Amino acid sequence: MMILNKPGFQLMERSLGAATLRQKVVADNIANVDTPYFKRSEVKFEEMLQQEMGMKSLQGFRTDPRHFVIGRPANPEPAIVRDNQTTMNNNANNVDIDYEMALMAKNQLRYNTIVQQVNGDIKKFRTAIGGRG
Repeated sequence: MMILNKPGFQLMERSLGAATLRQKVVADNIANVDTPYFKRSEVKFEEMLQQEMGMKSLQGFRTDPRHFVIGRPANPEPAIVRDNQTTMNNNANNVDIDYEMALMAKNQLRYNTIVQQVNGDIKKFRTAIGGRG
């Protein structure tokens, strides 16, 4: 469906994917809170997205995937980054359970907000297509 193939929906799809990946990474960090020498990881997405959105560049419109790319498309993907520099515990582990639980709650709120936005947009399209009757 062409309506759902717009940049806004694609961005929300990538944001949901990043939130899902972040949930898995944080759960892994929590599961390994007492594992010696375990180093926590985190997902970088919003920072990369903000960087891409801040860079103003001209991008050409392509009607066929075989056309030349003009400009640089803003399609950041989430990346997992391991923190090897810090140590929290005597066993060289750097997972702080309170921080990880707060990250998990924040991520859940972000995920729920994006899902509500997607549901609201789809509801608007349904109303526009089918009418209120």
